Amino acid sequence: MELTAAEPRRHRLTQLYIDGEEAVKIDTETFLRSGLRPGDELTDEEFHELIEASEAHRAKERALYLLEHRSHSKKELTEKIARAGLSREAAETAAGRMEELGLINDEDYARRLAQELFTRRGWGAMRVGQELRRKGIGQELIDELLEEYRDEDAALMNMRALLGKKYPGWAQDEKERRRAFAALQRLGYTYGEIRRAMEADEFE
Repeated sequence: MELTAAEPRRHRLTQLYIDGEEAVKIDTETFLRSGLRPGDELTDEEFHELIEASEAHRAKERALYLLEHRSHSKKELTEKIARAGLSREAAETAAGRMEELGLINDEDYARRLAQELFTRRGWGAMRVGQELRRKGIGQELIDELLEEYRDEDAALMNMRALLGKKYPGWAQDEKERRRAFAALQRLGYTYGEIRRAMEADEFE
């Protein structure tokens, strides 16, 4: 096959034309490193290697871009890279490389996230566990973190603060009480925890 043209495109991409037909876009840096010029011949193997090299480069660049803005778990980073239109293999390789470089660390990420969800957002253990699982954190670490950060007194204070701020009439109005109960359930508190918060002597 012949590379008949290579035209620059937006987002640092280059459109390749093979045998006169529009083929694929690859990142410009990979194309320049290849040393290819219009008129050069490529085998199928060389063409696919070029595409794979471009995918790997773009996945790594995407990973670094995402990590500049906030930390991610390995699973979350992989999925975001893949959603950018890159192959799953390239996404997994890039995320693995970020892990090797120490730019992502699931245990550190999960520990900081659990603390934030418990203390700043006031979530209950059930919802914290769900969020950690959604981020790809292993169950063993989740169990460890829930045990470490679970604080019944803090949970009670969080629930009562929410009741006082958003549902001040819950004790007198049954409809308001049901709404408050549902809100606390969405935050991940158990039936028993909510009952204890509501049955406690009001804001003594």
